[in-house]
Amino acid sequence: MGINPLSSSTTTTLESTPWSPDDSARLYGIRDWGVDYFDISPQGNVNVKVPCQGKTVTVPLIDIIEGMQQRGLNMPTVLRIENLLDERIKILNEAFAEAIAQYNYHNVYRGVFPIKVNQQCHVIEEIADYGSHYHHGFEVGSKAELIIALAKQRDDKSLIICNGYKDAEFIELGLYAREMGIPCFFVLETPMELPTILERSKALGIEPLLGVRIRSTVAVDGHWNKDCGDRSIFGLSTASLVKVVEQLKQEKMLHCLQLLHCHLGSQIPNIRNIRGGVMEACRFYTGLISEGAPMGYLDLGGGLAVDYEGASTNNTHSKNYQLNEYCLNIVETICESLDPLAIPHPVIITESGRATVAYSSMLLFNILDVRDHRPEPLPEQLPHDGHELLANLWDVNCHVDGDNFQECYNDALYYRDEIRELFRRGQATLKDRALADNLALAILEKVAKQTRIAQVIPPELENLPELLADIYYGNFSLFQSLPDIWAIDQLFPVMPIHRLTEEPERQAIIADITCDCDGKIDHFANKQGINRTIRLHSLKQDEEYYLGVFLVGAYQETLGDLHNLFGDTNVVSVHIQDDGNFNFVREFHGDSIADVLSYVEYDTKILNEELRQRSEKAVREGKITAAKRRQMMKAFKDSLDGYTYFEKEENP
Repeated sequence: MGINPLSSSTTTTLESTPWSPDDSARLYGIRDWGVDYFDISPQGNVNVKVPCQGKTVTVPLIDIIEGMQQRGLNMPTVLRIENLLDERIKILNEAFAEAIAQYNYHNVYRGVFPIKVNQQCHVIEEIADYGSHYHHGFEVGSKAELIIALAKQRDDKSLIICNGYKDAEFIELGLYAREMGIPCFFVLETPMELPTILERSKALGIEPLLGVRIRSTVAVDGHWNKDCGDRSIFGLSTASLVKVVEQLKQEKMLHCLQLLHCHLGSQIPNIRNIRGGVMEACRFYTGLISEGAPMGYLDLGGGLAVDYEGASTNNTHSKNYQLNEYCLNIVETICESLDPLAIPHPVIITESGRATVAYSSMLLFNILDVRDHRPEPLPEQLPHDGHELLANLWDVNCHVDGDNFQECYNDALYYRDEIRELFRRGQATLKDRALADNLALAILEKVAKQTRIAQVIPPELENLPELLADIYYGNFSLFQSLPDIWAIDQLFPVMPIHRLTEEPERQAIIADITCDCDGKIDHFANKQGINRTIRLHSLKQDEEYYLGVFLVGAYQETLGDLHNLFGDTNVVSVHIQDDGNFNFVREFHGDSIADVLSYVEYDTKILNEELRQRSEKAVREGKITAAKRRQMMKAFKDSLDGYTYFEKEENP
């Protein structure tokens, strides 16, 4: 994927044409990655759009923020729209139903949601409740997740797929589920699991439902392309698969083997990879039937991608197919593989997690401050006592044009760096250094304007927008709420949620409030590539400026950490009604400082006593008064009870 650093800085409208919401929609790509769930109103606000009772209902996000504030829920906040979660479950199941009908497929689809993708209780409960209409089940990879699935699953036709490594206790839980009539499959990841399953099965007198996971050798595109192939850390080799079949035959339990699991990959951007993976899975499926296993279930794992860029390409953070195409390709490939062999069609299972929950959640935060990189007004003339090299910079600044802008760029950096070096050696003054930096910045601004109209941009100038970008400080922690940006360079759509009738005139990167140089967002999705900056509005006095990071429902809450002891954010779940009103279904206040201190094994009572002793010592030594000590202790207690993020003082 190419870096396109200059595209976001190019104004697409003439100066005489007023900026419109349509201009903002094109700039931020909301109608591409938003897949009809998000748009911009004529008033310039981001709306969430949900289907209700056969019609589309829109609600401005800024109205929901106002409702949060009235309830004492401050920024940052994770906002979940329950309707979007329900809609994703609905369209996934209905798309498979349509594909099944189109190809006269003689079985059904059963989706399972991988709990690891978002383990939050209210997310799982909503999936269980709404998913029961479609017998939508769960995939689990640990005992804790299995307990969640057993407790929350509402429907006995919904599947539980047990992946990962399983000890005896895990296996017993699954066997008890089987005895209760829940179709709970143990998927063998390694041959060493089988003896324990057989032993526990015989001891409890409960036959297991078994599956085997094979390693797909089909190469896939995207960031997670090492999920498959011979070096995949999960799944049986072909030789191990044959040994498992032989062992089941010896134990007279081959009839328990009914499921083949083939994980095609994660966030697969290219539809051709999916068709190839399904074809290989079908070959293993037919091979197991020829060995005498009854089979009946084909689990194709995850892979259904989310188009974070809105580019509809096979880029890592995009996808070149739609949901109906994904379903049709799977059903068609199974039919083409099995029908010539007269093999009955299996139940189709997919473990779509990202595509199920990503759209329903967004991170909302306010901007606290801006480091403006515009040059300060220049003096009318150079100071008489300034360093002689300043005259060189002054001359360059006076002569930037379309023919020499690259030369001026090089000269500006050369003279600026020379003066910086002289300053380090004590041969230039502080005022010399400040004026040199400001002159160089003024030159770079002029050069940047020339690059926007130039037919050819020299490669060395491609990072110029990043050098000139302002830094917008957001009230959030990247490591807590958006860890994939830091860990794997994941892209998420980012944009203002209001003021979208105004042209955003500043180039920016976004920094969080952690004291870490990695705590920033400096890669932004664009249909033409990746931008290193984003266009934002200047802040207005006494007015909040809100940004949203969208499509964050998958993994981000589960993976977050306590960097700088910033805890969980406030979380709000909203359900939109068909009349346009919305209900605050669930509200979860974020961690207090006392909460996060307890996570790292601090006892707040002990901390309080230690501070009391320290402040009492200061009273005895006459450094503070007893009244001041009381005031300090109250402030300490108030801080412990407060939000870990930036809180603005309320007006009395």
